[in-house]
Amino acid sequence: MRDTKTSSKRADSRFSRLSIVIALSASALLSVVGPAHAAPAKDPLPADIPDYQAALDAVKSTDVRNAVCRFLNTPVPTGGAGGPVQTIPETAEPCQGLPTFSIKDPVARNEITPGFVAGTARPLPTEAIKLTQLVSSLSITVNGRNATVMLAPTQGGGWHLAAIRDGEGDATYAGKATLGTLVFTEPQIRGWYQLKLTTVEPLNDEARQGVGGQASISLGDYQKLVKARYADKLPGSAYDTNGYSSGYSPRRTADDASSSTLLLAGGSSAALALAGGAVLLRRRRRASTC
Repeated sequence: MRDTKTSSKRADSRFSRLSIVIALSASALLSVVGPAHAAPAKDPLPADIPDYQAALDAVKSTDVRNAVCRFLNTPVPTGGAGGPVQTIPETAEPCQGLPTFSIKDPVARNEITPGFVAGTARPLPTEAIKLTQLVSSLSITVNGRNATVMLAPTQGGGWHLAAIRDGEGDATYAGKATLGTLVFTEPQIRGWYQLKLTTVEPLNDEARQGVGGQASISLGDYQKLVKARYADKLPGSAYDTNGYSSGYSPRRTADDASSSTLLLAGGSSAALALAGGAVLLRRRRRASTC
């Protein structure tokens, strides 16, 4: 009889510890979930996105809207990723002649962190994934095109326009996050994944190829894959210092840009960016082919 009671107590203890682990994992995940799963507009702004009101103000501003109009009025360059970057001309009324459109509320664009890639960070949501940008798509297709507005954090607080990319893929995938899940990208291969506690599920073909065709993989096993792919290409590595790519690093903020001149990079994923960031965009596409 004593043995039965002892076994029952041990089982209860193990169950209690397991419950605590699950609760802590869920708490860690929810602490980094982006605004894609935020409540309707009447509810408070998402507390996990710093200065989210500034992001809303940015995407609704006349300056950003005019930049989108100039982007939509400029033909996409037909050259490859290494082709020339063209300057988008300034016009007095950039939106004249275009259908009326609005820019949707921004959602979180999360990426894997350099520490996670290097293997120095633990395979936990709070250490593996980091908010790097906010993205917004247009309310309608304009003259057969859509666009994604990309905001970067401003040093000292707030958000500002970092780039405008042709298409709406980033915003569409980022918007798939739900309460209790996190969506992130592996930018080198343009793979998108959904993280449920510590299980990674691919969302597009690039991501499925990135995990060898598996339907899901643990966050720990996913870390092993990206470490094998990129750990020797981090900033400061021989791969980086020899000029083969920009290495793996969080996206630079617009404070790094030396000019506010708008440019349009060539290639299938053409993007408008500040002058200081245009080279980074071209390098990223080249790095994804290495």
